[in-house]
Amino acid sequence: MIKWFGAFVGYLFLRLPGAIIGFLLGSLIDGSTARTGSVFTSFSKQQVSPADFELNLLSLCSIIIKADGQVSQQELDYVRQYFLSTYGKEKANAIFRTFNEVIKKREISGQRICAYLNQRTRYEVRLQLVHFLFGIAQADGHVSEAELRKLRELAGYLQIRSSDFESIMAMFVKSVDNAYTILEIERTATDDEVKKAYRNMAKKYHPDRVNTQDEAIKRGAEEKFKEVQKAYEAIQRERGL
Repeated sequence: MIKWFGAFVGYLFLRLPGAIIGFLLGSLIDGSTARTGSVFTSFSKQQVSPADFELNLLSLCSIIIKADGQVSQQELDYVRQYFLSTYGKEKANAIFRTFNEVIKKREISGQRICAYLNQRTRYEVRLQLVHFLFGIAQADGHVSEAELRKLRELAGYLQIRSSDFESIMAMFVKSVDNAYTILEIERTATDDEVKKAYRNMAKKYHPDRVNTQDEAIKRGAEEKFKEVQKAYEAIQRERGL
């Protein structure tokens, strides 16, 4: 675009020679802009390293564990067992040691961590991250109001859509219309709308869409996909589909 503007301005002052010079200068500027744009695009989509992801994941875990003002042993055990089963004893212990050293040096900021992850992870990964955090909150048998507020806050920082958050919450906080909430539809939805909703949710939460090296998040994707299937099967039984 700039090259043609340069050619036009050059023509006004120096006629044909000016148009040629303006076109060449404009082409150089266009090329520079394009290269700069690609750099910023690349930066905004870069992948977080496994080590950084693990530390940030553990930091968010600690925020949820402390959300209701008391540290539950069941929640601590849930996180520790998850890391042990996912990464193995040696690596899990190394992650915990590094985490303990990091939190001694700085305050944990959920907003800062989420902003970092937003730049470096896909939306599908962040959905599974919220699912994993809900699992921690429920480890002691229920999700408290304080934990729910903190989960909603972190989901907001992670730019999770409200409908997606409600869908995940329905997997952990039971209500009459849970199956419908999980599929992000109303009880009044037609049979065709139910089937369409299931297809959409199955695509959205299929484990193959979670592009991450982190085994904990991959497992969360599988669990969430199963919940979507269970919700659809429950509606099918209810309606005799």
